[in-house]
Amino acid sequence: MKYYPRLRNLREDNEKTQGELAALLGTTQQQYSKYEKGIQEIPVHHLLTLADFYKVSVDYLLGRDS
Repeated sequence: MKYYPRLRNLREDNEKTQGELAALLGTTQQQYSKYEKGIQEIPVHHLLTLADFYKVSVDYLLGRDS
């Protein structure tokens, strides 16, 4: 699985906890942690929600754009 370092960086830059982001996505903190670590793939609908929340592109979240 791919590691998503930008998820953690954006979360910390916005002073959010994993629990807060998990609540936004309607999942658990444990599941969200797996997304950040790359243990679990992030569903597309979660990527879209996070991109809207952070006001960035999905490509940015995936590390395909700077």
